Amino acid sequence: MCGLLGLIDYTKTTSEDIFSEMLSCLVKRGPDSEGIDLFYDDSCSVLLGHRRLAIQDLSNHGHQPMKYDNLVTIYNGEVYNFKEIQQQLLEKGYFFESDSDTEVILKAFHCWGIKSVDKFRGMFAFAIYDINKREITIFRDRVGVKPLYYSQTEDSFIFSSELKPFISFPNFDKSIDFEAVSSYLQFGYIHAPKSIFSSAKKLLPGHYLKFDIASKKLSIDCYWDVTDYFEDKTNVTDITAITDELESIIIESFNLRMISDVPVGTFLSGGVDSSLVTAILQKYSDIPINTFTIGFEDKNYDESIYAKAIADHLGTNHTEYICKKEDALEIIKELPKIFDEPFADSSAIPTTLVSKLAKEKVSVILSGDGGDELFCGYSSYTLMEKRFASISKIPFKNSIKKLSDFIPFPLVLLNGINENLYTKFMKFRNLLEHDDIANAFKVSNSVFCKDEIDKIISQEYFFNEDSISHVSTLEKMMISDFKGYLPDDLLVKVDRSTMSVSLEGREPLLDHKIIEFAARMPISLKKNKSILKDILKRYVPEELFLRKKQGFGIPINSWLRNDLKYLLDQYLNEDIIKEYGVFDPKYVTDLLRLFHAGKNDDRKIWTLLMFQMWFSEHLATSK
Repeated sequence: MCGLLGLIDYTKTTSEDIFSEMLSCLVKRGPDSEGIDLFYDDSCSVLLGHRRLAIQDLSNHGHQPMKYDNLVTIYNGEVYNFKEIQQQLLEKGYFFESDSDTEVILKAFHCWGIKSVDKFRGMFAFAIYDINKREITIFRDRVGVKPLYYSQTEDSFIFSSELKPFISFPNFDKSIDFEAVSSYLQFGYIHAPKSIFSSAKKLLPGHYLKFDIASKKLSIDCYWDVTDYFEDKTNVTDITAITDELESIIIESFNLRMISDVPVGTFLSGGVDSSLVTAILQKYSDIPINTFTIGFEDKNYDESIYAKAIADHLGTNHTEYICKKEDALEIIKELPKIFDEPFADSSAIPTTLVSKLAKEKVSVILSGDGGDELFCGYSSYTLMEKRFASISKIPFKNSIKKLSDFIPFPLVLLNGINENLYTKFMKFRNLLEHDDIANAFKVSNSVFCKDEIDKIISQEYFFNEDSISHVSTLEKMMISDFKGYLPDDLLVKVDRSTMSVSLEGREPLLDHKIIEFAARMPISLKKNKSILKDILKRYVPEELFLRKKQGFGIPINSWLRNDLKYLLDQYLNEDIIKEYGVFDPKYVTDLLRLFHAGKNDDRKIWTLLMFQMWFSEHLATSK
């Protein structure tokens, strides 16, 4: 896992020193080496930079940027089946100087062009510069495990693994996108293709971008879409046969992700997904694998005993750390530096802590991310399915919505009505507007409802998912999460948390072979991850993992009211709100008053706090 940066500069004024300074923002992603190449085109200079975290072929043969014929590449990620592709290329007459997947990717593109990406099995973001065609082609993996941002102006085209190099680029426009702020307030993260900046975007998962240097024309196309597989159901009805085939694909996927020239371990929570990853990897390992767990002093949030039970049963080399409040509070101060956009998922705290723990022993970590989205693991799916079915039967829905318009929010505050109750009512009202369950599902999970967002900032944004036909209501919600919550929240969290300590994260359940097989399966086999549990029972007694899903939570509510109150005073006071100019000071003051009176939840306060801390870290000094 590494960091990449590319710049096409039509002014030809960006020196290699300035570019190197921009690239240094990615040093945590690649501490082992730096590579920069500068090319002069007729109309511009082309700068390609790479920070390397050496995992495969630790020699200098894996150094980037890497050249072959008229092509140059910079690459972040892992293509796990590169040996298989390498053999195909050898048979076509290609020769190899290294044992790295980078060289395989480069020569595969030379051989097959755009279609080469269909052969790649893994996580990746990479760019190919064709010197002869004067063209840059950029790919992002199917699921969005690896990040890729880009920005185009009249004078430049820039792309990178993170936004930090953009911020340090002298010509970058740092104007905030208020539609992105609205997305952040609603969901706690920013939906792709938006970024926090108006001038920068994210390349969507499963897409590739072409930039023509001569014409400055940019085009984006999709090469893979999970929806296609949800709509193409299997005709196989034999449950045992489906379970056996899925287990076989999972084993192959997991073993591929153990390929490494450095030590490998797993995050283990004791839940179904991480236990399955650990169990299969341990079965096929000759030595005890390293497993890592973070526990909490507050027993309401502590799952370490379940992880230890699984580890003891499997015989792993288990490391457990009970997180003290002071550890977590120290991490919170670092979050704005780790995340280059506002990000309000508080589970980033334990994820960063367990990443630090793992880095002491390994350089590669495997996690169980993706199991819930692929195998219908969230209870909110079935709950929303029932709720949506009930709402669709309500007569006079439009009349109810119009009636609710007569309840103004300021009056609710003045009368001291519980603000949580009001938010729930407004979410219910907004649910009445949606005939598509995917968008209704987003409304039900939002932090701030749309009406509140209208009050707190002057813009409005709502993520609109195209209606999906021929798919069950449960699967529509799964697709919605797969395309939104998974890449824009969960995978961002894992990527930034692991990269903050130069640890490579791998997600074996997100192999596209598993995804395609799972999507085609009947929904009846996926509900509550039933088929994954059936497979796990072949490795671990079910009494060790069957329990109510807990999640990776922390006691944020009590911290905000006590130990973190000073941060609220520092970043959410009226003067600083006015200075940063994004939120309405009176509205925020009212929310804080309600919070301290115990009348609203911590998610809203945490979401506002994380934004203000991010702004202070990245933009306040540049205002």
